[in-house]
Amino acid sequence: MRAINLLPRDDSRRNQKTQWIVLVPVAAAILLAALLSVTFLSASGKVKDKQAELQSLNDTLAAIPTPDASKLQSQNALATDKQVRVTALSAALTRRVAWDRIFRELSLVLPDDVWLATLSAHAPVSSSTPVAPAPAAATAVAATQFTLDGYTYSHAAVARLLSRLSVVPDLVNVQLQQSTLTKVGPAKAVHFTIAADVRQAGGQ
Repeated sequence: MRAINLLPRDDSRRNQKTQWIVLVPVAAAILLAALLSVTFLSASGKVKDKQAELQSLNDTLAAIPTPDASKLQSQNALATDKQVRVTALSAALTRRVAWDRIFRELSLVLPDDVWLATLSAHAPVSSSTPVAPAPAAATAVAATQFTLDGYTYSHAAVARLLSRLSVVPDLVNVQLQQSTLTKVGPAKAVHFTIAADVRQAGGQ
């Protein structure tokens, strides 16, 4: 005769498995929601702090007084006037002639047998004076005339003086204007006139 078990089966293990399957997703969802809430609250707090900082900066900016337009115009006028003065000074310095250097160079090359009666020199004069700075506009400047009038004992001495003057760095276009035999008291001498141009500052 076959034995039959009439007792009910034990389903406690299966029920435990079913409970774990349900509880794990629920716990994970709750944990994820908590993390999202913490992140949201933290970001919201940072945004509020930034907004408060921005508002504070805006208030500080609004408290700064607006500069007076008349003062700005006065400052701009002063800056323009300063620029005009600097330009005029720069132009004057570029036309400045170093007479002390020129006379020193002349004394070094003047022969012993030559003596000067007169020496004339004229500084460069601008043909037009600019009112405002105009770098592109060139201003015509007359050449500086440098004239020597003197005496020596021979025409060869005059030629020697011309060759010496031609090596002076500040003199250009050295030319003999005249050289004539004359008398200076009882002795004969050669009267000469030599003209040259003074090299401009920055000139080649």
